[in-house]
Amino acid sequence: MAAADALFEFDHVSLLTGDAWRLHDVRGAISAHGVTALLGPSGSGKSTLLRCCNRLEVPTEGVVRYRGDDVATLDVLALRRKVSMVFQRPTPFPGTCRDNLRVAEPQIHDAHAIALLERVHLDESFLTRTATELSGGEAQRLCLARALAVEPETVLLDEVTSSLDPYARSGLEDLARELAAGGVPIVWVTHDFAQVRRIADATIVLIEGRVASAEEAEAFTKEPWHGE
Repeated sequence: MAAADALFEFDHVSLLTGDAWRLHDVRGAISAHGVTALLGPSGSGKSTLLRCCNRLEVPTEGVVRYRGDDVATLDVLALRRKVSMVFQRPTPFPGTCRDNLRVAEPQIHDAHAIALLERVHLDESFLTRTATELSGGEAQRLCLARALAVEPETVLLDEVTSSLDPYARSGLEDLARELAAGGVPIVWVTHDFAQVRRIADATIVLIEGRVASAEEAEAFTKEPWHGE
């Protein structure tokens, strides 16, 4: 992949916690276009690598680059405004949905807030709804709207549909595709093979904290126990 086409580049990235390597000599790049899925078994380092992309985790060795810049040299708050993240479990804050959007963008006005909610398929009535009383799918949509409030260049999604029903899951998948089509690249951590087939333009397989070889990736995706 040419450097100009790379969103993130991983240059011999390793991360040691205690005596365990959570990442080991990760090398490769993520495209600046479309949806890239990080796939692998539990404990393979998918979420850890994702968190390195906006400095929620700091590698012990190696360099993570965002659009060519070493993320360690970038202002962390500015980086996280450019690279927003939505986590596995919805994290609405106390207060209304409007209040939640104001956590990300304190000066947001109602017209912009409503537009953000509508972008994630929540109507205007949600503006005054109590955020902590939303359903799981609604709360995750609100968290995505909150992430979008800062107008990020990139969105990181960490198994955001793992605890959602099929309807809510489908809605978030559609939203990710819409964002990618609109020029906002998505990096999506998942262990769901069927989901990868539905949403991903590219896939990186991680096994035991490293990027799998082509042969390992092929063998992993063909294991019969993965199911559909």
